[in-house]
Amino acid sequence: MATQTKIGVIGGSGLYQMEGLTDVEEVRVATPFGDPSDAILLGRLGGVPVAFLARHGRHHTLLPSELPARANIYAMKSLGVEYLISASAVGSLQESAKPLDMVVPHQFIDRTRNRVSTFFGDGLVAHIAFGDPVCLGLADLLADAVESLQLPEVALHRGGTYVCMEGPAFSTKAESEEVYRRWGAAVIGMTNLPEAKLAREAEIAYATLALVTDYDCWHPDHDSVSVEMVVQNLQRNASNAQRVIRQAVQQIANNPPASLAHSALQYALLTPLDQVPPATLKKLELLLKKYL
Repeated sequence: MATQTKIGVIGGSGLYQMEGLTDVEEVRVATPFGDPSDAILLGRLGGVPVAFLARHGRHHTLLPSELPARANIYAMKSLGVEYLISASAVGSLQESAKPLDMVVPHQFIDRTRNRVSTFFGDGLVAHIAFGDPVCLGLADLLADAVESLQLPEVALHRGGTYVCMEGPAFSTKAESEEVYRRWGAAVIGMTNLPEAKLAREAEIAYATLALVTDYDCWHPDHDSVSVEMVVQNLQRNASNAQRVIRQAVQQIANNPPASLAHSALQYALLTPLDQVPPATLKKLELLLKKYL
């Protein structure tokens, strides 16, 4: 099959494969930023070409801080991806978002410390606009997909803020209650903000399907988050997430939303390209070719 597809899916904890994917081809994509988390699965979902990547590897072997986010996003770009859905396990910071609910956040707060979140540098300066860190058209479409399925025991929460922490340890009670909840954030996770920044630099529309597994550690009526609790809810979330993604893929294929992300570099490049070192231009040619 052709290796160009406009729709990509990154599956987080608990979502290591894409059920219903047919005509599957496993591809290893070499990038200037190393190897992606795993081979990318190219196939068709309801007849629509899709590229799927297990964020932590198919056997969950990568810590959040170890994720090769640049390689993952670059690989998706090289396969022709223009719309990227991220499915991610999160803890809830609000009473209203209960375990097994789904949140489609519109904002992020960065609490990471050890992540490389840009393709640029080495003689090329770029500053992307990131006031709206997800593609709102894609986020609305993703939320519509959740709503249309009327999943039992699953409430949809449109919008809200995702706190991206470093991990791998979960939050302290002071962090959860006295910082993140006071900020008014909706959910907390460990992976999505670097992806969102890199997707914007790669001019890929990006949105998050956040799958609530727990109440972090702030809720007085629930035990502090544990791996056992998370795994149990991940398994229940995975089936629902697969259905939502299938529905969203069909909607994207039928009516792809316009996205400002697709021209994010138009006014972001500060260094004249004729002054950029040749090695940097070569490394980033995939991202820059329409501006060269």
